[in-house]
Amino acid sequence: MEFVKEFATFLHQNGIIKFGDFTLASGKKSSYYVDLRLVPSYPIEFRKMVKYLENEIGQDIGLDNFDSIVSVPTGGLVIASALAIETVKPLIYVRSKPKDYGTSKSVEGKIHDNMKVVMIDDVATTGGSVVNAIKSLKEVNITVKDAYVIVNRMEGADEALLELGVKIHSILNILQITEALFDQNLIDANILEKVKKQINK
Repeated sequence: MEFVKEFATFLHQNGIIKFGDFTLASGKKSSYYVDLRLVPSYPIEFRKMVKYLENEIGQDIGLDNFDSIVSVPTGGLVIASALAIETVKPLIYVRSKPKDYGTSKSVEGKIHDNMKVVMIDDVATTGGSVVNAIKSLKEVNITVKDAYVIVNRMEGADEALLELGVKIHSILNILQITEALFDQNLIDANILEKVKKQINK
């Protein structure tokens, strides 16, 4: 739990999570915005995050129980690349759309039928990008059972993935982040309530 508190504080202090009124890529309104693409600009914290992710995967499913790490485009790719180096595991990634030249592949990297993979993304909201990536992998006979994200926004991703037989794991969720910040008087009760309301919609 110490990591959650430290990491939440780091996200807040460096403007990686911001509170206010935001419009997301989906057009949805949000009371906060989290941009994990900034984390690799802080190599010490980035490495801590990747090592924590590695430990979680090791405890949950075991590092020997899968063949490759697969990344969702594009937020998960930097994290998945670092994780592949730490775990000495092959990396494959799903394109957001198949390339329109050459081999027209939608999945890049060395693949084979019935590979066991662990999927990585940065943030999950409704799970849409992960669902699309899972479908692309199914087309090449790769089944995903576990997906890991750094931050779960708790707005439907768990349910959407469960329908496809995939379990979503997160290092931390938005409720843990806001509660940790509130406990340290870094945000007020009003912000915490707004986030809780957003989750329960």
